[in-house]
Amino acid sequence: MSTTRAIYPGSFDPVTNGHLDVIQRASSLFDELIVGISVNIEKNPMFTLDERLEMLTESCRPFDNVVVDSFDGMLVRYAETRNCKAIVKGLRAISDFEFEFVMALMNRKMDPSIETVFMMTSAEYSYISSSIVKEVAGLGGDIEGLVPSIVMEYLGKRLTER
Repeated sequence: MSTTRAIYPGSFDPVTNGHLDVIQRASSLFDELIVGISVNIEKNPMFTLDERLEMLTESCRPFDNVVVDSFDGMLVRYAETRNCKAIVKGLRAISDFEFEFVMALMNRKMDPSIETVFMMTSAEYSYISSSIVKEVAGLGGDIEGLVPSIVMEYLGKRLTER
């Protein structure tokens, strides 16, 4: 019996409850879901890779078939090395789809055996992004219910360091 494995990639800087919504739902569709933190040298993340790995690992603890990892380089090449049959992409709005659609077509061109699965986030999380969470927290706003508790702890520490 073969295992159906998928990857849900992102920068997860930080992980939000919207991400966890997609993780929970995608983990029910595949035997194994890899949540892969992409290392993008062009981005300037608030949290180190190790911090993001820790926050995601803790947040994904309830999901038995979820593995947290990181990768550098092209997503489709990483997916090939991990024998993934699908790439899961979470969508909040039509603007997300336009960008992700082009990426999915390019990934299919590079490896037609890997499918891209688009998942709409649940309505209650459709406005949440890592960027908006960091902005609201940085301005002293309440982010409870938008991120897991470990992220609230990390954000609190990071913001007091400034």
